[in-house]
Amino acid sequence: MATEFEEPETLHQFEEPETLHQFEEPAHILWKSLPPTPFLMAGPDYQANQEKNDLLQILAAQGVEFLLSGQEKVSPIICAGKMICLFFSANWCRPCRTFTPLLVQLYNTLQKRDEKLEIIFISLDHDKNEFEQYLQTMPWLAAPYDTELQKQLCDKYHVDRIPSFVPLCGDGISKQDDLIGFIEDYGAEAFPFTRKRRQELKAMDRAKRVEGRLEDLLGNRGLNYVISRHGGKTPISQLVGKTIGLYFGAYWSPPSRSFTAKLSKVYKEIMDKTEDHSLEVILVSTDRNLVEFKLNVADMPWLAIPYEDESQQELYRIFDVKTIPTLVLIGADGKPASENGRGLVCLYGAEAFPFTEERIEELEAAVKKEGEELASKVEDIKHEHVLKLELAKAYVCDFCKRQGRFWAFSCDACDYDLHPSCVHLISNV
Repeated sequence: MATEFEEPETLHQFEEPETLHQFEEPAHILWKSLPPTPFLMAGPDYQANQEKNDLLQILAAQGVEFLLSGQEKVSPIICAGKMICLFFSANWCRPCRTFTPLLVQLYNTLQKRDEKLEIIFISLDHDKNEFEQYLQTMPWLAAPYDTELQKQLCDKYHVDRIPSFVPLCGDGISKQDDLIGFIEDYGAEAFPFTRKRRQELKAMDRAKRVEGRLEDLLGNRGLNYVISRHGGKTPISQLVGKTIGLYFGAYWSPPSRSFTAKLSKVYKEIMDKTEDHSLEVILVSTDRNLVEFKLNVADMPWLAIPYEDESQQELYRIFDVKTIPTLVLIGADGKPASENGRGLVCLYGAEAFPFTEERIEELEAAVKKEGEELASKVEDIKHEHVLKLELAKAYVCDFCKRQGRFWAFSCDACDYDLHPSCVHLISNV
């Protein structure tokens, strides 16, 4: 039967976050209210202070009198006046080891900014040796290794998977709201990890996406130019007023390399037809290193964001790109035209240019009219079964062996497709 083009690849090759190993049911330890402690500071955020107090009660109930800073023991008073975040993680967990360097970078950045933040590592390692080895990679504090303490804190903060990052603040983003993903997307800008802060950052991304300022979108935090495969530099300001295709791909991805060949053909057709060259494609790479990036760019007749430019990560986030290849189209007015540019290129080729809503409507109407002029069923001398008219994104004609798109006469009983022009009728059915 008619088939669609190949599926895109996901960006992340590692598996989904691992669930915690099974714990015994945590013991319900009763204790009297603890007296006030210098760990807490008076302030308007009662809920945050209460959560800190709950943490202190659990630590005290387990006999924990100190925290660890590297190999040194420190008093909990070191956290006075700071926002406390609990980091539930383990050395045996691959997603944890992947996330930890990102959290280290965030922590160090916030320390340089003199933000009042402290992270406390809660280990879910299988033994103390694993815990101590993992702790060496962390610049923040840790609770002593204690399996009973693990159970108490996991129960208290409803931790059922790792890594989990739990801010002890009244408006903190919950793990159900994917705080880990929020930190991966925004890094230190995610601080103080509140719902209000997430709304602010999402609003900023939305403004960059819809306001139509190409300089803000492409050159916000990185360089103010894009490059050609020969190393030439084109200022972003020179691209204003053109239709832009942001091509998210990577050399390591076979579907990306396949789509690069298809897009290159379409790109050249459009450039040959337009005297003012009013289209430009820009590679937004997820190549793993500079060598792969250079190999990728060498196959492309268009421009690319430099490998070292931080705006590449921002663009993946702003347009919520989860799979590659993806082609996001931006109109001549600087506003998004389509986030399904790949599908439009595969369906309509160069005919889709300039990829406006009006142009796509024209093409869809033409396809519909073509179908209305064809019979719904036919019998063909080359095939034993009745063939039904179907609308397909892509297929290969079993008679002429050429690629087809849109309308095909297909067999329900077997994998057989014909171009309408390749049908030799016995009679209409």
